Amino acid sequence: MIKHLRTNPVGRTAAVAGLAAVLAAGLVHGSPAAASAPATYLPAPTGSRPVGTTSLYLKDTSRPDPWVPSVKARELMVSLWYPARSPGRHRAPYMTAKASELLLKDGGITHLPADTLSRTRTNAFTDARPAGRPRSLPLVVLSPGHSKPRTELTALAEELASHGYVVAAIDHTYENVATSFPDGRVTTCVTCEIDDKGPAWWAKLEQSRAADVSFVLDRLTGAHAPWKGARLIDPSRIAMAGHSAGGAAAVASIAADTRLRAGIDLDGSVETTLSEAGTSRPFLFLGKPATYTPGTGEPAATWERVWARLTGWKRWLLLTGAAHTSFTDLGVLMDQVGIEDGAAVPGARALGLTRAYVTAFFDRHLRGQSRPLLDKPSADVPEVRFCSPEDKTCE
Repeated sequence: MIKHLRTNPVGRTAAVAGLAAVLAAGLVHGSPAAASAPATYLPAPTGSRPVGTTSLYLKDTSRPDPWVPSVKARELMVSLWYPARSPGRHRAPYMTAKASELLLKDGGITHLPADTLSRTRTNAFTDARPAGRPRSLPLVVLSPGHSKPRTELTALAEELASHGYVVAAIDHTYENVATSFPDGRVTTCVTCEIDDKGPAWWAKLEQSRAADVSFVLDRLTGAHAPWKGARLIDPSRIAMAGHSAGGAAAVASIAADTRLRAGIDLDGSVETTLSEAGTSRPFLFLGKPATYTPGTGEPAATWERVWARLTGWKRWLLLTGAAHTSFTDLGVLMDQVGIEDGAAVPGARALGLTRAYVTAFFDRHLRGQSRPLLDKPSADVPEVRFCSPEDKTCE
C-alpha cells in the first residue's frame, strides 16, 4: 500500500521519506506490531443519494498492452459508482483478499493480517438499482496513482455518486501491484520493476492512460455499453480527476479527448506538454505545499508549464499539512491502523476537504452551479491556500 507512493515523476522519494522510515521499523502508534488489525472503514458520503457500485471487465482489441507486448489486447478493470434508487442488501467489498495481501506486502507492512484491506467497510451496495432519467447524470473518470489500485479513490467516488454523478475508476493493468480479473487472474506491477523512469517514460505512461480513458469512454457512451445503467450518462457532461500519475493523466486525457470538459490533478507532477494553443477547459490543481508551492522546484514547475497554457477557468490550491496519501483513502486507512504517513492534517479532514473541493469543481463545471468555495480562501477552511503562480504567492 505504501512503498510505491512515490509516484510523481519528479521528487517522488522525498514525499514519503519519513513514512518509509516508519514502515521499515514496523511501528504503530504507541505499541509494537499488532497481532490483529483494527476495523477499517471509509467515511460516509455527504450526498443525499444511496450509492450503488459494480465492476466491468473491458478488453480493447485494437491495441496490445503497452507494458507487456505479448498480450495482444489491453485488458482493463473498471469500477462504477452511481446514485441508487435505494440501498442494496450487500455492501461492496473494498478489494479482494489477494489484492490486499499484495498491496500490504508491497509496502513492507507485515504487522497487519494480509486480508486487512479487503475487510474495509465501504458505503456502496453491489445490488442497488441505478436511479435517474436517461442522459441525466454527469460522468467523472478517476485514475489512481502509479502502483495503486483504483480502490484508493473509493471514498471520493462514493462522495460524487451520492451527489448524483456516475463515476468510473480505472485500474491501469500492469501499473499497480494487484489487478484482480473475474476469471481469477491477478496481474502485478510490471512498470514498478522498470528502473529508468525519466520524464519521457512518465510522459509515455500518461499517454497510455489517456488511451485507456478514451477507450472506457467509448464503451460507456457507445451503442452497446457493457453496463445497463450507461443510458443514464449524459455524454455532453464528462470530466476527469486523478491522483499523482492519475492526475498527470488527466492533463494528457484532456489534451487527447475533447469529450472531457474539465479536469483535476491531485498532487501529481505532469510530463505531458499541452499544445501552444493550450486549452480553455476548466482545470484544478490540488496538492501539498511541500511539493507544489509555486517557484520551489521541478514538481511545481511541471504545474507551472501546464498552467501557462490553461486559457480558461483554473485554480491552484494547496492543502496545508498534507502528505501524498492525504488526497486518497490511504490517509484515512493509515490513521485507522496506526501508521504514520507524515501528514500534519488528519486523514479524515484531508479527505473531507478533497471531496468538498472536487465535488464543488464538478458541480460548477458540469452542472453550472455556483460554488463560492472555489472563488477565494475561506476562514472556515484555513488549511486550503489559493496560489498565484505568476507572482509566486499563496494566500
